[in-house]
Amino acid sequence: MTTHLAAGDWRARAEAHAERADALTAGHRARAAARERHPIEDFLFTYYSYSPGLLRRWHPGAGVELGGAAATPRAEWRWYAPGDEPGSLVVDRAAMTAEKGAMLALVERMLRRTASRPGAFGCFGLHEWAMVYRQGEHRHPVPLRLGQAATDGVVEAHELRCTHIDAFRFFTPEATPRNRFAPTRESQPELEQPGCLHAGMDVYKWAVKLGPLAPGELLLDAFELARDIRYLDMQASPYDMEPWGGEPVRIETAEGKAEYVRRQRGFAERANGLRRELLDAAFPAGSAGSAEPARSTPIAAG
Repeated sequence: MTTHLAAGDWRARAEAHAERADALTAGHRARAAARERHPIEDFLFTYYSYSPGLLRRWHPGAGVELGGAAATPRAEWRWYAPGDEPGSLVVDRAAMTAEKGAMLALVERMLRRTASRPGAFGCFGLHEWAMVYRQGEHRHPVPLRLGQAATDGVVEAHELRCTHIDAFRFFTPEATPRNRFAPTRESQPELEQPGCLHAGMDVYKWAVKLGPLAPGELLLDAFELARDIRYLDMQASPYDMEPWGGEPVRIETAEGKAEYVRRQRGFAERANGLRRELLDAAFPAGSAGSAEPARSTPIAAG
């Protein structure tokens, strides 16, 4: 089923989207011009390597016909095709699937399987601690809040339960064997679970990969979620983030653990809501590539 948007309606949405994207990236763009860096907020632009300009580009999502769009520069954009109404454009799902079918299947698999599983909430953000365990040099040029010896002691007093390959791959050699799991890229679809902060941040990555199949509003929602998660990620880390607005979540204490899990559960709920919205938008029932079966394999990580 195709939804038609009149020219005035979709242009207003595209303009509002660009204004929202500009507001979300204003700080990063100003710091980049001044050659300055915020270790929390600028992380998303290096970790994912997506530019502010990409965030600015609005797409309607699959199954939406844009009236009068054929007379605009959008007609030259990749994966757009003429719609049923003269002068209109729609996202060309068939062409995108033909070129990016394997990638789209992976995105659907990751979104659907992650959303279908129960969350694990016993990791307490110790992945960042494992990345500095017994190391004199660290990934971020920020002092450790407790110092090296006490930081190492926190790691040794807990079980590491990281399920995410893109966190686990940065563990120090000494921390790697301490983890309950050994995540790999191949096992990622089986290990990903909604309680993981990195999996929540990755909703933004999957939205980007969906390109024009994902409505622009959902892309910015996913970016905001990733930014908010990154704050908790670094607040609960061993680094002293207070100079950058990151009041510590002291996961080495019972109170800090409770605060971390409370916020972690909230992020899991937000992330799953976005996963379902992206699936509904990009892979509606009956569309090509919407046959990924639901999986509910529990992850025994806490």
